Amino acid sequence: MSQAKQYPHYIDLAPVMKVQGTVRLPGSKSISNRILLLAALANGTTQIRDLLASDDTMVMLNALNTLGVHWTQQEGTQDYTVQGINGVFPVHQADLFMGNAGTAIRPLTAALAVIGGDYTIHGVPRMHERPIGDLVDALNAVGTQVEYTGVAGFPPLHIRRGHIHAQRLQVRGNVSSQFLTALLMVAPLMAREHAVMIDVIGELISKPYIEITLNLLQRFGIAVQRDGWTSFTIAAGQHYASPDVIHVEGDASSASYFLAAGAIAGGPLRVEGVGRNSIQGDVRFVEALEKMGASITMGDNWIEAKSNGILKAIDADFNHIPDAAMTIAVAALYANGTSVLRNIASWRVKETDRIAAMATELRKLGAIVEEGADYLSVTPPAVIQPATIDTYDDHRMAMCFSLATLDGAARRGAAMRINDPKCVGKTFPDYFEAFAGIRHEDLF
Repeated sequence: MSQAKQYPHYIDLAPVMKVQGTVRLPGSKSISNRILLLAALANGTTQIRDLLASDDTMVMLNALNTLGVHWTQQEGTQDYTVQGINGVFPVHQADLFMGNAGTAIRPLTAALAVIGGDYTIHGVPRMHERPIGDLVDALNAVGTQVEYTGVAGFPPLHIRRGHIHAQRLQVRGNVSSQFLTALLMVAPLMAREHAVMIDVIGELISKPYIEITLNLLQRFGIAVQRDGWTSFTIAAGQHYASPDVIHVEGDASSASYFLAAGAIAGGPLRVEGVGRNSIQGDVRFVEALEKMGASITMGDNWIEAKSNGILKAIDADFNHIPDAAMTIAVAALYANGTSVLRNIASWRVKETDRIAAMATELRKLGAIVEEGADYLSVTPPAVIQPATIDTYDDHRMAMCFSLATLDGAARRGAAMRINDPKCVGKTFPDYFEAFAGIRHEDLF
């Protein structure tokens, strides 16, 4: 499976007068990598339908292969068969490269630490700047043996066989929900004889991503008792069991770019693969678009957005949908005043420092931007300026700024040069082709 597009060092995007059409979404990254690991840990063989084809899923697939998990891909499809290893990796010593895939490195680190062996785990330079200390602290406190081989609190890591002596873990919730996801995914491996409890210290961010985790755990046979968002208990004696066949939803974060395009530049623009029954919290992105004045309709497996004129400025808390919220920051260029995105501190520790990066690139377009530790304020320019956008090896930066080419009711889009467009391979390798497919200049 190859996701690499032969993009040049940049791609030039011309202004777009109107968008319309239907986009079939790639599979969800968050769901894909969770399912891959759960299928590997389970007893039985799992048929996975519509797995995301991307750099991040390839990282997980390669790591599982290195660890002795057998998987096959059905030729010409994104359907996979994974043979579960029932909680014990066949390979006990390995060197694992995880790229910049947070959805892969965090739960896999937890699984390796709990199962035990002799593993080194590392990634690209940016991954070595992304925190993992809260997860390591939680694991080591109950007897695992995870060591830092670089800067304390960050990958790379050396994992050796420990001795788990306690069944109650504690983890901070305010840096990344992926830490709690990782612990929830390995808790059944620790709960052979005694129940395991996980306590969340402080506020838990990105709660909808934990809902995805809990939903998928249930699909693989694990029941989790919860006390709100502060405590989670996994009863003893539970084991991962294959659901036989499982489908990957379309990616709700990827849907945000096309839905915002419809809200800005006419529409109707429909995305397929995700809808009102989605287990992904990022579908709530449409609530923000509705507050900005867009018309939204939803079916079981589709969402459609259409413009109702000039977008309204928004002031809202985006803690629950931090990835999709990036799209709102660019949609704010088309609003009738200053928009404020609040409670987005987690942007600082993503693929890049997204608050700083978004502020820098929006200013190139003429916007007035104020950034804080956990917020971003965007005042649109009278005229969007043509610009060369740096993407910081961050797929969402590349996709977000394609929207600045759109002609909206409030102001016209401008030509954009997107540097390093291949970074979209992390989640949506065909993004620019899909974006080109919704252009409808001839409709005016």
